[in-house]
Amino acid sequence: METLTTRRLNRATLARQMLLAREKTDVVTAVSRLAGMQAQEARHPFTGLWTRVEGFRPEHLHRALHDRLVVRATMMRATLHLTSAADYAAARPALRPALAHVVSGRSDLFDGMDLDKVLPVARELLRERPRDFGELRRLLQEEFPEANDRGLGHAVRTQLPLVMVPTDDRWGFPRIARFALADLWLGSTLAGEPIEELVLRYLAAFGPASAADAQTWMGHKGLKAVLDGLRPRLEVFRDERGRELFDLPGAPRPAEDVVAPARFLPEFDNLVLAHAARTRVIADEHRSRVVTKNLRVRATFLWDGFVRGTWQVERKRKVATLRMAPFEPLTSSAVSALTDEAAELLRFLEPDAATLDVQWDV
Repeated sequence: METLTTRRLNRATLARQMLLAREKTDVVTAVSRLAGMQAQEARHPFTGLWTRVEGFRPEHLHRALHDRLVVRATMMRATLHLTSAADYAAARPALRPALAHVVSGRSDLFDGMDLDKVLPVARELLRERPRDFGELRRLLQEEFPEANDRGLGHAVRTQLPLVMVPTDDRWGFPRIARFALADLWLGSTLAGEPIEELVLRYLAAFGPASAADAQTWMGHKGLKAVLDGLRPRLEVFRDERGRELFDLPGAPRPAEDVVAPARFLPEFDNLVLAHAARTRVIADEHRSRVVTKNLRVRATFLWDGFVRGTWQVERKRKVATLRMAPFEPLTSSAVSALTDEAAELLRFLEPDAATLDVQWDV
């Protein structure tokens, strides 16, 4: 059984995540290839696509959202993701057991709540028209006054297949967005697919990977048995610690010396969240500087394929500043390449700023 080094795993993951080179593709194809994009905040996928897709412009994603080819919805790990409409329709039913666990694990929110009564009422309210969750919780509280207000909202958000309704706001959605029933929005039933297909989609986007990695990404237990059942269809490797890794036959696994350029990732990017063992992209000693105590995942930059620091944009009137905080000293060539890439990103994020400035916090 071949052993794959950490750098080899790094290059394999970067290749699938479109981070070795910007690729010529459309938004729908890109989002599908990435197996979805984290979208807790609406602006994050715009940055994620800019860093991956050649010639990406915000209107490309706006158009895909309004044409209902891409949706923003609760998916893996009960978090908001951007996915292609086709992938959502196929994958959302397979995630039902994992999303049901969200309810069973929060007795403080859901004790005494009868979901068999709550969900049909919520569905009927949403069938009338899309609603934001402030309005929806208020209407449900009138019907179920003994239920926990936050629990009502959380139950509906995770147990009913819903999508967020896009607008003409800069990042596609307002701060308080409306939700619609997914089947009505898409004009079709969510046919679903076996969980095996979702696991294969994960491997295509993030492999080679272990069962623990897949479970971390999906928020779904019991995937070792699924991967064992798929074993005849997969290639099997080991990492340097002896962990068993699964992958699709013929999937990209570039040599470890393939050049990986400067790249910037938004907050919550799946690249740094989609594996239980994350050393393929970030050193263990740096993880606490990316994932905060309140589970915020900072925006990061890559050099030579690995997370080397964090970044953020500050806007004061007409001056926009992108600040980079490296974890350790970088070579002059790295600083130069990252500065150039940061300047391009800042121009994308703040096109109306009169002054653009890139600074290093050292």
